[in-house]
Amino acid sequence: MIKDRKVWNVKAESTSAIAMELMKALGIGEVLATLIVNRGYTTIEAARSFLEKSTEILHDPFLLNDMEKGAKRILDAVKNKENICIYGDYDVDGVTSVSILYMYLEKMGASVRYYIPSRKGEGYGVSEMAINKLHNEGTDLIITVDTGVTANKEVEIARGFGIDVVITDHHECQIELPSAVAVINPKRHDSTYPFQHLAGVGVVFKLLCALEKLRTDDSLMECVKRISYEYADLTAIGTIADVMPVKDENRLIISLGLNLIEKTDKIGLSALINLCRSNDAKSRSKSKKKISSGFIGFTVAPRINAAGRISDASMAVELFLSKDAVRAEEYAAKLCDINKDRQLEENRIADEAYAYIEENGYQPDGVIILDNNEWHHGVIGIVASRISERYCLPAILISFEGNEEPDDDEAIGKGSGRSVHGMNLVDALLYCSDLLERFGGHELAAGLTVKKKNLPALKEKMNEYASHCFNGTTPTSALDIDCYLDTDQISISLASDIGMLEPYGVSNPVPTFAVSQMIIEDIVPVGMNRHLKLILSKNGKTYTAMRFCVSIEEFEYHINDEVDVAFNLEINDFMNVKNIQFNVKDIRLSDNLFKLQEDGENCLKSIKEGKITVPFEELVPQRSDFALVYNFLLKEAREGKNEYSYIRLLCAIHHKYDIENLGYIKLKMIIKIFRELNIVSIDEIDTYNFKFKFNYTKDKTNLEKSNILKKLKNLYPSR
Repeated sequence: MIKDRKVWNVKAESTSAIAMELMKALGIGEVLATLIVNRGYTTIEAARSFLEKSTEILHDPFLLNDMEKGAKRILDAVKNKENICIYGDYDVDGVTSVSILYMYLEKMGASVRYYIPSRKGEGYGVSEMAINKLHNEGTDLIITVDTGVTANKEVEIARGFGIDVVITDHHECQIELPSAVAVINPKRHDSTYPFQHLAGVGVVFKLLCALEKLRTDDSLMECVKRISYEYADLTAIGTIADVMPVKDENRLIISLGLNLIEKTDKIGLSALINLCRSNDAKSRSKSKKKISSGFIGFTVAPRINAAGRISDASMAVELFLSKDAVRAEEYAAKLCDINKDRQLEENRIADEAYAYIEENGYQPDGVIILDNNEWHHGVIGIVASRISERYCLPAILISFEGNEEPDDDEAIGKGSGRSVHGMNLVDALLYCSDLLERFGGHELAAGLTVKKKNLPALKEKMNEYASHCFNGTTPTSALDIDCYLDTDQISISLASDIGMLEPYGVSNPVPTFAVSQMIIEDIVPVGMNRHLKLILSKNGKTYTAMRFCVSIEEFEYHINDEVDVAFNLEINDFMNVKNIQFNVKDIRLSDNLFKLQEDGENCLKSIKEGKITVPFEELVPQRSDFALVYNFLLKEAREGKNEYSYIRLLCAIHHKYDIENLGYIKLKMIIKIFRELNIVSIDEIDTYNFKFKFNYTKDKTNLEKSNILKKLKNLYPSR
């Protein structure tokens, strides 16, 4: 079945005058110049500095509100041998934040430990239970990392115990900040910091720079340089994993960090990178996979995340803190094993969620909210993301796992949500805050806790908010395309050129190209049918394309279909032989066929209304047309096929017989007459697709008995 098409937002339909100017001034190719303009760099100076990373700077850390106050309190605690606890989150951003602050304070001789709440037992954020525990253990100072900015109540409890709190965070702030010693967050409403989009680990990185300056009194430049060369690697990993915009100082941190990772002296990080590379190499070339933002985001980060999702995030911290190579390799291997378990659990929950959604349906401008007593807390966020992407709607999954009486009204559910552009999830949860125990997060991703008795009201109120946001319009799934390419532009040279734009991420995405009217030559399932390898052709040239996370059963196209393809352009290095490869982001019926289909449907609608807009030859089928379509479908049925779209059937017949007088409208009339006369059982799936089954009989059918055919001929009385 041909599914609804994503909207493709093509940024550059043709090469602009600005791009032409950049080509001449910078000596770069047409496509690269277009990509730079697409990213907002429209002057020669801006484009040059973007490519050379010459104007990005690391801002003065003391521009962050409360930075000096917080740093001084930490240094006092170190000096006085107070018991310091770093309180972190269990995702990659939190784990890397805990790790770099612990490393730095330990090196200073501090009495320091860390605490990461259990996702399953405690949930997101600072909890009263944790504060009580830390008080009983004699904690004097708590430093939160990647969390804490909404922990007003918990900070008050800590103060009551005589525990000071320094908050470092990057999540959305409420109007009233916690009464901590310092609240260091670039998203404070009174912030004057020049860059709002630091990750949690980015804020900690700035804290380390400030601590180093106050501790040594060296120049700020020297201090920042030392901290960068020691901690930019883990800072880059946390920033990439938390999907922060790759611009301003984030771009510089990530660029420096990726280079440092290549030659890192951190035993644990090295062990994890090597294991990730060796796993890739089992089915690919022996050459090392380049350390790119994509490699970190899609290969390394999920393994770090897996610990906090379904096990214990402390394992990932211990990996990074490890000073023993053997122990580090054990931790790295364990993280990889846990990640495999996470994938299995994720797929199980996703299958259950999809089945429920398909059975119950959802309003097109609402929010998908699902709950379950047994879903694993650590995986529901990933599944919510998959659901949101598939249905193009905000999605929240809530699990009541761990409650002694999960069906009790007072049972506490922990939820994770993902949104789509057009609805700020934190604002939506704030609108429903009277029904929630806790919540926090970003515009497009957030966590929450809710009592079971409040679920019905939460669903109603969230859908009310979503309906207001979308204002009667249906959220659409869209894909940004940089530009269309001709086949003569696609080369290894182009793939190398676009590497100059790295590192990639939000605000500087991996370039996405499109090629129209490609023919699918072959479809090969790979990776135990989890992915597909496609062979595509156009203008006598053939390309290999990978369609990841789509099985052959889920793939809605067939060999010989004509399609438009959107993809990232990559170099596949296999056995030291380099070839171009497409990483397919979307594939759809080619625009010219889609237009043919839509024009045909509009024409049929006009005919139904009594308006004749096509000549007799294009509408009224002849006996030879019936025979041709019948024989083709019969052959397909014998090969086990029983479903077609009208446009695909038309293309397949044209491809096989090279005929000219059979069009979309006439073909659809033939199928309708087959059904009318019971020559072939036809079950229309929707306007564009049908299933068929042959009704074998010895008697010949008289086509002239068809009322449809008679009505068609009567439309042309002069014939």
